[in-house]
Amino acid sequence: MKLPLFPLNTLLFPGCPLDLQIFEARYLDMISRCMKQGEGFGVVCLLEGQEVGEAAGQFSAIGCEARICDFQQRPNGLLGIRVEGGRRFKVRRAQVLPDQLTVAEVDWLEEAAEQPLGLEHADLVALLEALAEHPLIAALGMTDGVSDQAALANQLAYLLPLALEQKLQLLELDTPQARLSQLQTWLDQLQDESGAPRMS
Repeated sequence: MKLPLFPLNTLLFPGCPLDLQIFEARYLDMISRCMKQGEGFGVVCLLEGQEVGEAAGQFSAIGCEARICDFQQRPNGLLGIRVEGGRRFKVRRAQVLPDQLTVAEVDWLEEAAEQPLGLEHADLVALLEALAEHPLIAALGMTDGVSDQAALANQLAYLLPLALEQKLQLLELDTPQARLSQLQTWLDQLQDESGAPRMS
């Protein structure tokens, strides 16, 4: 499948919202086509180059589908959209069109079957609930709580102030269990360094 790409200095995770401000002609056209066809586009992590201007020189091979769920004209006259993360994908081949829009042939990645949360996830759930109390995060509408491992892993990966390399590492992992385990390892390391009690 061919998917238009939007390389950004951030990552999108399945089920998570992202607000974007669109002003370049290539992306305005892309958003228009996506909305008319009822399709999404791909968000990939920018590894080299800038978000604006010429097409990105290098971006991550793993990305996340962005489904447009709302749009409005901002006070500054630019188009604002809110997207929600859909399926993960792997870029097989990419090409830059004459208008500098990057389009890629992608393979959709399989997602693990839904798994319920257990007692061992209590500390991570509490961490997410604490994050959700922040006004900026509450404005994203992510305060309804989570009921399965995938939602917990994806929301924590998205919201925690991790380095882009760490977020990309989490997005590349195939199962929610692996993402939660890696998050727990990093949090334990931080607590060891700070001398705080470890999360069980």
